[in-house]
Amino acid sequence: MTCQNRWSDAEAQAAIKSYAAQDVSEDLALRTYTARLLGSDPQLVLHGGGNTSVKTSCIGLFGDHIPVLCVKGSGWDLSTIEPAGHPAVRLENLQALRDLSALSDEDMVAAQRSNLIDPSSPNPSVEALLHAFLPSKFVDHTHAVAVLALADQPDAEQICRELYGRRVAIVPYVMPGFQLAMAAIKAYEQAEVEAAQAGVELEGMVLLKHGLFSFGATAQQSYERMINLVREAEERLGDTPTLCLPPPTNPAPKTNIAAILLPLLRGALAQSAAVHNAPQRWLMELRSTPLALQLVNDIHLQDWSRRGVATPDHVIRTKPWPLILNKPPQLQGDEAIESCHVLEEWLHSAKLALEKYINSYQDYFERQNARVGSHKQHLDPLPRLIAIPELGLVGLGRSTAEANVTADIGEAWAATLMAAESVGRFQPVNEADTFEMEYWSLEQAKLGKGKEAPLARHVVVVTGGGGGIGAAIALAFAKQGAQVVVLDKNGEAATTTAKECGSSALGLKCDLTNAAEVHDAFTTIAACFGGLDIVVSNAGAAWSGNIATLPESKLRASFELNLFAHQHVAQAAVRLFRAQGNRTTETSKSLGGQLLFNVSKQALNPGPGFGAYGIAKAALLALMKQYALEEGPSSIRCNAINADRIRSGLLDQAMIRERAEARGISEANYMGGNLLGAEVRASDVANAFVALALMPRTTGALLTVDGGNVAAMVR
Repeated sequence: MTCQNRWSDAEAQAAIKSYAAQDVSEDLALRTYTARLLGSDPQLVLHGGGNTSVKTSCIGLFGDHIPVLCVKGSGWDLSTIEPAGHPAVRLENLQALRDLSALSDEDMVAAQRSNLIDPSSPNPSVEALLHAFLPSKFVDHTHAVAVLALADQPDAEQICRELYGRRVAIVPYVMPGFQLAMAAIKAYEQAEVEAAQAGVELEGMVLLKHGLFSFGATAQQSYERMINLVREAEERLGDTPTLCLPPPTNPAPKTNIAAILLPLLRGALAQSAAVHNAPQRWLMELRSTPLALQLVNDIHLQDWSRRGVATPDHVIRTKPWPLILNKPPQLQGDEAIESCHVLEEWLHSAKLALEKYINSYQDYFERQNARVGSHKQHLDPLPRLIAIPELGLVGLGRSTAEANVTADIGEAWAATLMAAESVGRFQPVNEADTFEMEYWSLEQAKLGKGKEAPLARHVVVVTGGGGGIGAAIALAFAKQGAQVVVLDKNGEAATTTAKECGSSALGLKCDLTNAAEVHDAFTTIAACFGGLDIVVSNAGAAWSGNIATLPESKLRASFELNLFAHQHVAQAAVRLFRAQGNRTTETSKSLGGQLLFNVSKQALNPGPGFGAYGIAKAALLALMKQYALEEGPSSIRCNAINADRIRSGLLDQAMIRERAEARGISEANYMGGNLLGAEVRASDVANAFVALALMPRTTGALLTVDGGNVAAMVR
């Protein structure tokens, strides 16, 4: 895809006007506008990469004009950056650092922070000094795929010189920080002289094996120079030729194959993680795009995989190289691991490949750590990017968002690599430079060290999530960091709840009384996220009428939804739990799983006229106990909530009014008719489910949430 010039005079003026209302200067408004243009183009920048700046001034406390560098701050993404994302730093003080012969990373960060105009601002970019030393007003930096394909060549300097002439400076690879800033300004000043002698203007700077800088007197000039330089690189590359693609031999749909293989892989990762003291749970993002398939199906994949990352910035997301697995086995329909020897063989080969990867990573760490003085702390050795022939690239992450980032960067690596191979040889930074970046404290800071939410890394399914109680449950789990999937017969309601749970939450239409639809829903879940951790089987409905005269159809309908639907869900969930490694006898290495059921007080304290509902719920309670009994040895926990009088689709306003009138009390007294005298809310039920999920040594339990009802007490 060709890099597009998306500058618009009208949009630029609109940005100036809009930000003026926030007391933002024209310089910073235009800086924000073009930074967003760059950040929203994945051919240029991915997920927090790149940086931009503008040299301007601000008014001090005494009314004096202070020259400042407004440079991208840590934690901001160019695609969504706001003016606050370019914190102002005293420019002259930064430029004075050029007189030093050396500056440690810690001192550089301290100097930049101490010169912030607003001390509460985020840390300026680690490349802030490079921006400060360059004389141009506006400076842009990207990791454009097309430029990297040329900059990662063995003879990259010659290629870039032939392509750009004297319009760009060329900087050999140097680790970001003070030394890069010094090398860049030295190259810039020499190139500026050579450009003047050639009668051209210096427009940019190629950092070999790293990226591209452009600069200009205006935001538009710097932006358009960036676009033009990238376009020239694209033209130099031409169309990437078709590589060695053997025809796919597996005819099964990608979703079905992914739903079978990814949980197996997730379980294998968990078992290895347990041995190597690494986090066990990972979410997955599968990319089966033409680009990803072109890469994973090529006969050169093994060789390419060890060449390195497209730009050193990517190593903290993808590790130095991907894990390569065997192609998927031939399957006849939807087969389970327990009954399919070819799946067992594939899983065995995957575990061997994973262990080989881990050993190789540990050798890499020990080799490079010894080189730098043996003072680095070992990061976990698990891969972050996995290539599976005929299936695609799989990104791993602590969350769905992070897995998506990994997959995006994996595809950028694939695009860079194949473009580079089409005109020469992909040869990025060497192992030592890769290690320096991966274990650089300033780069590691980008990943954040904050404490993870209690249910981060967990995939949680909530059935009946479109209703009041179900929606509250879904939101409660989302607040605890879980990746939430909402199932409901009303697809629109499921989608609405999912949106409230976050951008990565998934809403699916599913009739839980239909076993085939449940199977399809769980297939989708496994393919989307790689597996499953918790199911809250919440969906239910009440049929009323005296049991002696109740039509059989009502009783059967109640059992279909209030018992058999839960069984459909539980069976589908347990199948995934087992695929994730619950066959192992070492339960400490197993991911396990949880089945949480919404059982009404009717199971213990039946009421007149609700036999169809209460009997089915009593059977559901027995079902929970049976699963707890049979699946405990596989680390699958099964618990339930016993709730009463919760406003929902079951207990709507009309029913509340009717029951209160029948008892001769107010609606408030009816809803608060318990030992605590307080109405129990849907959020109380939701929080109780979360509490059960966080009780690792509890199974077979029934937790009462009804404000106190003696007749419904378990004991």
